[in-house]
Parts: sequence; C-alpha cells; structure tokens
Amino acid sequence: MTGQPSDRQAALNSFHAVLRRWFVETFDAPTAAQAQAWPLIAAGRHTLVLAPTGSGKTLAAFLVAINRILFEADRSPAAKGVRVLYISPLKALGVDVERNLRGPLAGVRAVADRESVPYHALRIGVRSGDTASADRYRLNREPPEILITTPESLYLILTSQARRILQTVETVIVDEIHSIAGTKRGAHLFVSL
Repeated sequence: MTGQPSDRQAALNSFHAVLRRWFVETFDAPTAAQAQAWPLIAAGRHTLVLAPTGSGKTLAAFLVAINRILFEADRSPAAKGVRVLYISPLKALGVDVERNLRGPLAGVRAVADRESVPYHALRIGVRSGDTASADRYRLNREPPEILITTPESLYLILTSQARRILQTVETVIVDEIHSIAGTKRGAHLFVSL
C-alpha cells in the first residue's frame, strides 16, 4: 500500500456506512498505520502495528472490532461476554485508552442516532489491581464487550470463575508489548495468552 490519501480512504470501504461517515466527518483521512492495519485485522490476521505517537494506533487496533460490535446482528444471550481484550502493561495507559475510545464511540453513536440506524450499545470495562471488588463483581455479572486490563489482572481472571467472561473473546490487543517482551512479566503474559 502506498499510503496515498486515496488509498487510505479505500481502507474505510469495509466499515459500516455510519462508521465511515463519522470517520470522514472527524478526520481528514486514515493514517498510514490505520490504512495498512485495518484490512489485515478485518481478515483475521495477526497484526503488529508499529508507528509513532499520534499516528492513530488506538483506532488502528480497535476500529474493526468496534465496527463489528456496533453494527452486527444481535448475538444470542448465551454469547454475552468480552469480545475485545486489551492488555496494557501500565494501568495508567489502560485508563487513557478507555478515555480515548469513549469519544469515537460517542461520535459514531451520534451519527447512527442522527440517521436512525440501529446499533448495539457497546460497553467498556477496566479491570486492574485498583478495581474495587463491587466493580469486579459487576464486570463478572455483566461483562463489557471491551475489557481493558493488565497482565496480572488477566492472570487473576483466568484463574477464577470470572474466566467464563473471556470465552467470547474474538480480538486481543496487547499494547506496548516491547516493554515487557523480554521480561519475566512478559513471559507470564505469553503463558496467559
């Protein structure tokens, strides 16, 4: 892919019309990282996004899954659970990602509401060592479609009854993987995955 603007705009073609409309109303064009990642992610390929800060990596990683969750036909109640698992080595980064996703989600929902297009009300949850027990209980009882967590909290989920909420995971996003890849913490995460 050359990364020219027309090539980049073509990367939006696989998204629902509402999501495309929100994107073109909000941004000039997809970044090179987004345009190159989206077709691979949509095809179910393992994808490594390596790009500088401010290059749209968060939307590169999440937008295909958000599109699927918001605009696909209703899933059965038995399929309720986490669809996207985001793992960050830093609790603060996870909080930032949650905040950074809320704006695009609100924007897409606003376009869908304006155009009277039905969508699924996607929920985001954060589970870390700082999560209160009442919030952990709520996450287990009513799992969000997107769960933001740390490697250690993922391990705790996997070794508890809460692991059932992860049976529906379709997408795993590991952020800042380079910071833990060569460490014991990274090895522990890879075993969990």
